[in-house]
Amino acid sequence: MQGAELIQALRGGRRVYGTAIYSPSPIWPRVVTNLDLDMVFIDTEHTPQDRNQISWLCAAFAALNLAPVVRIPEPDPYLAQMTLDGGAHGIIAPYIESPQQVIALGGAVKFAPLKGERLRAALAGESPLEAELTDYLARRNAGKALFINIESVPALENLDAILSLPYIDCVLVGPHDLSCSLGIPEQYDHPDFDAAIHTIIRKSRAAGVGVGIHHNFAHHEIAWVNAGANLVMHSSDISAFNRALTAEFKHIRAATGDSGQIVDENVHF
Repeated sequence: MQGAELIQALRGGRRVYGTAIYSPSPIWPRVVTNLDLDMVFIDTEHTPQDRNQISWLCAAFAALNLAPVVRIPEPDPYLAQMTLDGGAHGIIAPYIESPQQVIALGGAVKFAPLKGERLRAALAGESPLEAELTDYLARRNAGKALFINIESVPALENLDAILSLPYIDCVLVGPHDLSCSLGIPEQYDHPDFDAAIHTIIRKSRAAGVGVGIHHNFAHHEIAWVNAGANLVMHSSDISAFNRALTAEFKHIRAATGDSGQIVDENVHF
């Protein structure tokens, strides 16, 4: 998929598949194409990657028809626009908790290159844009997607107001942070966590935006898809590497009588 098709699919309720990519290796894009995915999630919030690396990754994945969506380190509109200028087809804004954050990001993603007082007045409804400019901005930004991370109790409390805004293309739940904010860290089968996820899915789809949860375990993801989620953002390169080699080395040690211990550790990004 490219950006415009990704937006249409997410908003239209079509199933979209993706995974998170943390490694900048030039080998990864070729390997990822074998997975029949629609998009990749490139993280810069929790991983130290420079601007050139991210731009290169975006170009590589886009050339393979895998829409590159980059999570920026903080919900800052200038970082969002910079990342899109570097070749991203969308941005993921972490830890969104208020409508004001979404408005600022919507301006950066959907109204570029407009900035400053003209943009502020347009977003506030104080000074409508000229028809020719409105059409130009819509065409220029048609392939730029805005994903927001919902991952806290305050975000849940403000979810109706957040989803009332027209700029969001997809809600992506951060389950680890959300479970911690709920006071039940990593208890993904807890009734409170389950209720929160179902509320986010129901309200997001009712608002006409895509919704998914970035998670490592298929049985949870299947349940959430059956509840209405249409983005399957499964695992990551680093998590899959960890799980696969942990299992393989355990098998080798057991088969050869080695008593060494391997500690299972989930990677929480």
